[in-house]
Amino acid sequence: MPTPRVLITDEAAAVVDRLREEHGPLMFHQSGGCCDGSSPMCYAEGDFRLGRSDVKLGDVHGVPFYIARDQFEYWKHTQLTVDVAPGRGASFSIEIPLGLRFLIDSRVYTDAEADDLVPVERVEA
Repeated sequence: MPTPRVLITDEAAAVVDRLREEHGPLMFHQSGGCCDGSSPMCYAEGDFRLGRSDVKLGDVHGVPFYIARDQFEYWKHTQLTVDVAPGRGASFSIEIPLGLRFLIDSRVYTDAEADDLVPVERVEA
């Protein structure tokens, strides 16, 4: 089985379930901008416009996870894990009103994992 590029903690998955109940289908986007722009942003599906500068890393807990292509170049050697923590971020991510914020943890792939990665998908917008 190929190595996934993005994972999610049980705690973050529980928040995704709660958000999905309220907002319907969701999406994550990792932009790499300043401030909280370097945190993963969660949106109701379609509330964030994807472009050709984005790639899809995969799905986490049934939610597609996209990243800006230039940011992917920095992080392509690492597996990302979506986590959640108490606190208010300075973003437009929909978990903010819950007093929570999504975060990314990362680790470098082993050589064996790097040889067997799930391919990224280019966004055709």
